[in-house]
Amino acid sequence: MFVKGRAWKFGNDIDTDVIIPARYLNTSDPLELARHLMEGIDRNFSRKVKKGDIIAAGKNFGCGSSREHAPIAIKAAGIQAVIAKSFARIFYRNAFNIGLPIFESLEASVKIQEADEIEIDADKGIIKNITRQEEYRANPIPQFMQELISSGGLVEWTKKKLRVENY
Repeated sequence: MFVKGRAWKFGNDIDTDVIIPARYLNTSDPLELARHLMEGIDRNFSRKVKKGDIIAAGKNFGCGSSREHAPIAIKAAGIQAVIAKSFARIFYRNAFNIGLPIFESLEASVKIQEADEIEIDADKGIIKNITRQEEYRANPIPQFMQELISSGGLVEWTKKKLRVENY
């Protein structure tokens, strides 16, 4: 899997209530959730983000409640990957469950700046910062998790698997 896009920079401990404020949890419509992405930090973020962009953040991204709404809102807004020093464990699992690729990299989380152009080779765990002409290492995404992502998440992967086995 190969990802390329422009970076949006966030700090440490970005919790799920910042990613998608609780007042919007009365909907499960991904596009409605996307309209309120990162509203707790930047009210206009959802209007500025473009399909294919990447989020770069510090430690403990996605902490707080276990709501799947957070990675759903990120993916629905067109963000194609999140890079952080570390992720809250439940966010980590929820991201893969809905097909959002995430990458842990201390160096990338520190050195990537807002609007940098980034390329990610998920197979090798290599993050290239085209703007700064730097390369960082991330934990490669295991093959099984890449299958979840390419299928669109755990539900779609399971449906596909059941169709093949029952064929």
